[in-house]
Amino acid sequence: MSSHATPTAPPGHGPSHPGSGPEEAGETGSFAWFRSLGPRGRRAFAGAFGGYGLDSYDFFTLPLSMVAIEAYFLLNSGQTGLLTTVTLLFSALGGAAAGVLADRIGRVKALMITVVTYAFFTLLCGLAPTYELLLVFRALQGLGFGGEWAVGAVLVAEYASDRHRGRTLAWIQSSWAVGWGLAVLVNTVIFSVFPEETAWRVMFFTGALPALLVLYVRRSVTDAPAATERRLRSAERGSLRAIFRGPLLRPTLFAVLLSTGVQGGYYTLATWVPSYLRDERGLSVVNTGGYLTFLISGAFAGYLTGGYLTDRLGRRHNIALFAVLSAVSIGAYSAVPEGANTLVMVLGLPLGFCSSAIFSSFGSLLAELYPTALRGTGQGFTYNTGRAIGAVFPTTVGFMADRLGVGGALVFGAAAYALALLALLGLPETKGRAL
Repeated sequence: MSSHATPTAPPGHGPSHPGSGPEEAGETGSFAWFRSLGPRGRRAFAGAFGGYGLDSYDFFTLPLSMVAIEAYFLLNSGQTGLLTTVTLLFSALGGAAAGVLADRIGRVKALMITVVTYAFFTLLCGLAPTYELLLVFRALQGLGFGGEWAVGAVLVAEYASDRHRGRTLAWIQSSWAVGWGLAVLVNTVIFSVFPEETAWRVMFFTGALPALLVLYVRRSVTDAPAATERRLRSAERGSLRAIFRGPLLRPTLFAVLLSTGVQGGYYTLATWVPSYLRDERGLSVVNTGGYLTFLISGAFAGYLTGGYLTDRLGRRHNIALFAVLSAVSIGAYSAVPEGANTLVMVLGLPLGFCSSAIFSSFGSLLAELYPTALRGTGQGFTYNTGRAIGAVFPTTVGFMADRLGVGGALVFGAAAYALALLALLGLPETKGRAL
């Protein structure tokens, strides 16, 4: 894909140059990105990494319990998919609100609010006596779920050096795979110990534990001082209108389109692969956990590799590369003939790798598109609005699955990545921009 010329940067931006960023920016080595954060930045990294990992854990309590919930409430595939859709739709509201709060009251305070919100409503999901109440609690859980990544990514981006920002934020992204893996492990144990009609509730109860992270964040984590000073000087901080005016309008619209495509494809997989493995491949809960281990291992490696390529190749080129590879991987995964379960397991590695590596560019790209006083607002709105619109994909797959089967319907998720490629035509390359 041809490279775009970078337009004049919004206020507070500009190409980096020798001497910009932290003193440690010139360090080399595998973990130079971590050393360059400094003591306060490393504590912020730990808080954001833990917050996003536990955010992932709470999200996956639903997909991993989907078959049991469907049987308990006697749901069809469309109703089951709606549980994920409302989570993603409300995450747009939560993400936009958290971004505004991050710019108005600070990154750390907003981070604590999001963690408490998603933990509390995940707990309530386990108490839901009816499908309708479960739908309501899951929607409200989406408010916190939507805000955590955007706030945590901005917090760490403002500590990261220009040279290492892609890798630093890719490590934050990798905590999604860590939380996912933990959820699969806990799910396997719980469904092995409790009967299915009880196990899904216990799984949701464990989602209250992330609230304990707030104690660490409150005691140890602070906003980046220089960014805080710039943010407080701006009269427009936290203004949703401002991201739709002047030079910010174009990147805002195309960033939403990019997020829609990437997350539409990803959440199709996250929602329906567990059901695909159990319903169409005939795997038990324990065996499904084993197959997902390959998918999650590929995801973790993909986040880190994508972070490296984001800093080497640029944000746009990394996204373009893995949009194509993700679409190809979905097609290959869903086309495996019946009985070839070993091949399904092996293909989980490239599927997880490609669909995760594409996300590694998001934290740095979105942070670099906006000035300090609007960074939380811009990142929270674009990432989560795209997530909400992308929620159409898993729901559509759910209704298509009744006619085509989950495997056949999964191919529809591949079409989402075409939107990501289209969006890149309207976005600049931001590699090297100073924050």
